[in-house]
Amino acid sequence: MEVIIIIIGFILILAGLLGCFLPALPGPPLSYLGVLLQQLKPGENPFTIKFLVIWGIITLLVSLLDYLLPIYGTKKYGGSRMGVYGSVAGLLVGLFFFPPLGIIIGPFAGALLGELISGKSSKDALRASFGSFVGFLTGTAAKLVVSGILTYHFIYSVF
Repeated sequence: MEVIIIIIGFILILAGLLGCFLPALPGPPLSYLGVLLQQLKPGENPFTIKFLVIWGIITLLVSLLDYLLPIYGTKKYGGSRMGVYGSVAGLLVGLFFFPPLGIIIGPFAGALLGELISGKSSKDALRASFGSFVGFLTGTAAKLVVSGILTYHFIYSVF
């Protein structure tokens, strides 16, 4: 039973790392589930309740920030709702049609198109799309850091 738990946990950890880049997968929550699954192993619990609660809260916060940071970045740099929608659409198009660079270029291009469609000047549209891009990269980096730390703790608890 212990081997099955470790294998499922490892799959969740890998899916969590992939989820940092793929919007269809919730990266940090999957990584957290992999760590949480280690508690089900027979014998000693590798993590304290305090550790699990703290990392559960961090996981929740990073997951929420991932959705809010591109919106904040777009608005901070003068973007509109169309820029935000364009950023999300660009992310999806880039992910499926132009991987792996599409995940980086897509949100930027989508926000730019959204702002241009809404009637903004090229300069203002470019500025807002840059904000969306910065927000997206910040959210991705935060997810990657959290999932990376959870991966470390998972591997440490296995060995």
